[in-house]
Amino acid sequence: MPVSKHISSTQNPEIRQLQHWSQKARDRRKSGFFVLEGLRELRLALEGGYRPETLYFCPEIVQEDTLGQLPGAIGVQLISLSPEVYSHLAYRGKTEGVIALMHARPHGLEDLVLNRENPLILVAEAPEKPGNIGALLRTADAAGLDAVIVADPNGDLYNPNVIRSSVGCLFTVQVAVASSAEAIAWLSAKGIRIFAASLEGAVRYDTPSYLAGTAIAVGTEATGLTQAWTRAAEAAVKIPMRGAIDSMNVSVAAAILLFEACRQRGFGP
Repeated sequence: MPVSKHISSTQNPEIRQLQHWSQKARDRRKSGFFVLEGLRELRLALEGGYRPETLYFCPEIVQEDTLGQLPGAIGVQLISLSPEVYSHLAYRGKTEGVIALMHARPHGLEDLVLNRENPLILVAEAPEKPGNIGALLRTADAAGLDAVIVADPNGDLYNPNVIRSSVGCLFTVQVAVASSAEAIAWLSAKGIRIFAASLEGAVRYDTPSYLAGTAIAVGTEATGLTQAWTRAAEAAVKIPMRGAIDSMNVSVAAAILLFEACRQRGFGP
């Protein structure tokens, strides 16, 4: 992987374009590219089948040979950056010296591949914060879910905060984006039962059986799930709480529900 060129100016048009794609969701979607930072995240993306367009690296931080050993990086354009330019581009305080321009992938329901007869799926309706999406993806990876569906999204999967907070799990879990109506219809067509995290008319979360094909739907921390999901659900489930409040962080709640499903399915080391 020979270095094709070196960039030492923060005003370089290529650097300014990278910044633009990193900051503007609409232009990211239109271009079909997203900006990825970090060696671990890049490795997970490559292992997940994502294609890099260009790799930018700071030789003072990471060696060229290290990038050449990454799966899927052979033949990709490699550009070196001065420490000043890299620092200007880097989104995180602690970095690993590499930034990649990546090709985005489609995230339609039709792109999901379910390899089990009883898939376990997480539905996140209108998640409010990129950090919450990232945390949900980490939970999904830890639980070995078949897929995550983001229904009626308020943001962009390739937001740098999503990638950062997911620690690369965006690339290890199948993720689809759809409207709630589309997602409910798709789950119904697949014979996948929906359980809604909701207080109204709910049973304890460890009461239902999650052994058949299951989708666990969680809503926003402020307002919860909409009626579209509670009406479509086979049951509403709740987590008993002993404190003064009646809700918790959505990723924490999702983890409790999903790992109960995993426990019932014989999840183990």
